[in-house]
Amino acid sequence: MTAKGRLLKLLAAVLVFTICDVWIYTSLLGSFRVYYKQNSLKEVSLFARTVPEDSFYYEEWINGLSQEIEGGKAMILSLGDDFNFFPAAADPAAEIIWNEHKDSEEFQRGLESVYYLLPYEISGPVRVSGSSQAMRVYLLPVPDESGFDISGAVLVAVPEGSAARFEGLLRNLAIIAWIIFAVLLSVALLARDPITGYAVIFLFAVAIVFVAFPLFESFRLTFIEGGVFSLNIWKRTFSSQYLVSLWGSIKLGIITASVSTLIGFAFAFLTERTGAGGKKIIGTLATMPVISPPFSLTLSIILLFGNNGLITRQLLGINNFSIYGLGGLVLVQTTGMFPIAYMTLSSVLKSIDSTVEDAALDLRASRLRTFLTITLPLSLPGLLSAWLLVFTNSLADFANPLLLAGSYRVLSVEAYIEVTGRSNLGGGASLSLLLLLPTLTAFFAQRYWVNKKSVVTVTGKPSTRLAELATPPVRIVLSVFVWLCLVFIAGLYGTIVAGCFVKNWGIDYSFTLANIGEALSRGRQAIVSTVTLSAIATPFAGLIAMAAALIVVRRTFIGKRILEVLLMTPFAVPGTLLGISYILAFNKPPMLIVGTAAIIVINYIIRELPVGLETGAASLRQIDPAIEEAAQDLGADMSKVFTSVVLPLIRPAFLTSMSYTFVRSMTAVSAVIFLISARWYHLTVQIYNFSENLRFGLASVLSTVLIIIVLGAFGVMQLVVRDRGLTEKSIIR
Repeated sequence: MTAKGRLLKLLAAVLVFTICDVWIYTSLLGSFRVYYKQNSLKEVSLFARTVPEDSFYYEEWINGLSQEIEGGKAMILSLGDDFNFFPAAADPAAEIIWNEHKDSEEFQRGLESVYYLLPYEISGPVRVSGSSQAMRVYLLPVPDESGFDISGAVLVAVPEGSAARFEGLLRNLAIIAWIIFAVLLSVALLARDPITGYAVIFLFAVAIVFVAFPLFESFRLTFIEGGVFSLNIWKRTFSSQYLVSLWGSIKLGIITASVSTLIGFAFAFLTERTGAGGKKIIGTLATMPVISPPFSLTLSIILLFGNNGLITRQLLGINNFSIYGLGGLVLVQTTGMFPIAYMTLSSVLKSIDSTVEDAALDLRASRLRTFLTITLPLSLPGLLSAWLLVFTNSLADFANPLLLAGSYRVLSVEAYIEVTGRSNLGGGASLSLLLLLPTLTAFFAQRYWVNKKSVVTVTGKPSTRLAELATPPVRIVLSVFVWLCLVFIAGLYGTIVAGCFVKNWGIDYSFTLANIGEALSRGRQAIVSTVTLSAIATPFAGLIAMAAALIVVRRTFIGKRILEVLLMTPFAVPGTLLGISYILAFNKPPMLIVGTAAIIVINYIIRELPVGLETGAASLRQIDPAIEEAAQDLGADMSKVFTSVVLPLIRPAFLTSMSYTFVRSMTAVSAVIFLISARWYHLTVQIYNFSENLRFGLASVLSTVLIIIVLGAFGVMQLVVRDRGLTEKSIIR
């Protein structure tokens, strides 16, 4: 079919759908209006029959209307000797309506109907002076004891809001249905690659609905104070007090990201590019810090190195040492976040084709020179991605600074205090939005550099062997450094495990098993809910992240940069802001999902999507597009290329994305704490509550259970997503 024919077919189909869409909308709207009118008139008529005979109770009756009918206003009218109605008692708003409209022709017609015991609804909405709210006004008779004559009347004004909202919902659904049909049909008929088009549309829909819209709701709130438009919130946000906190966050983020990336690269290089032993143990222990709730390591460090810590005070007798402040924050954030860099860089180093390194060594380049001129440059996209992920994670972290910052001020804590301590949602949202400035700056700088470089190494004929670049002394130094880090991490988690069997850490160190039974009994629901929701979110997050990475790296389309920014934004947004944004956005039709499992699962997927996107993009940039082009030339469509060619090649990144999503879902705190409900509780919130109440033994038990669950899930995912050996290399010394 020619392009003109496809266009005519599209226009005809859209026209037919438009006619059907309008017909369905008008039919539903008409039926709703008839039902609403009948039901509202019946409701207010029944209420009018309850008017008390004694005028002493008139005011109480009028006040009770607002409880029976939300926002309802009423006036009781008495019938005078001249057969005219006059006010006996009234709500101020109803009295204004009466004074402004009593002499109108329609009101007189309504009073005449009431006189003959017939209820009357004023046509069209009536607006109260000084208010933009529209009201539906009813004039209702109050019969006497016989029921055949009138003793008075009632004016009832009901806000039109609920009806208007439902009519607006119908209209929006009709428009959305038309847009979806038109867009999908346009892609099907006009696009050269419909599957890619559908994927782009899907990603844009996800980004707009679950990223842009909730953040817009929070952003809008920052311009409202006292119910009116105001810039006072932003004036306070840019005061010197909060700018100091912003610089504190940036400084902490730069130091943490730099140190974490270096440590992560050392771990990844040792496990992926050397012949060192114990790689599985190193990989398992290195990912431990992201398995636990973010405040667990902080509590361990305080208990070991705090003012009354087991090591600083009990063992070393140090009195003037303080772990609180920038130094302690760098320590705990680096310990907790370097696994992000390690997992990202591990997949990158594993995917590098070593034939280029072999060629350099064959040309008598030294191992150091080969590393500096080949391996390191090829790893730079992964290094920058890892640095960016740690940097944004550090900026958004509030749990660790809340416990360990001391006098050092960071913006995430200021935002958290504004929201939870002062109930200032607008102030907390503005401070959280301010954190996007350094994050987006780092993001665009990283993208600018990466797009100027080519780091393709996987060309369809990868080497299965690599020559070890590390000399024995270097390998020994790396191994000692890595194992010292692991011993330190093991000591921190040993503190958590020991806490399971201590009656009250820091006060009473006597052995007990009571903590285990009590913790499992009180936390059973939280454990089941957390595992269920995390397991649901994990595969969706992994597949969406890899598909998004493929679209962003391999395809060119309008709005590509906007989509990339939107998908990366959730990682930079503090969890408190994201949680509040979701409450504001999804606590009303058409997506009334607050309090359900769906909003928690969606939050998991969206919150951790940037990690999978960055990891997948870093791996894809090392794969020659010619491999995918060859598959397409042989007749494979986009979905076949993705599942049979791309996904196996980026298996390490895919597994990293799923693992990280599951871990972060299991250990989420800041956003989830606003989204949980009585039906769907969360394990980390339960741990936090125990810790806050100084029940460290119970918190330790649940933390240990969480770690065991996640480690078991890692093993399951390794079996489900089997490694076909496409990137596996044997080390030749």
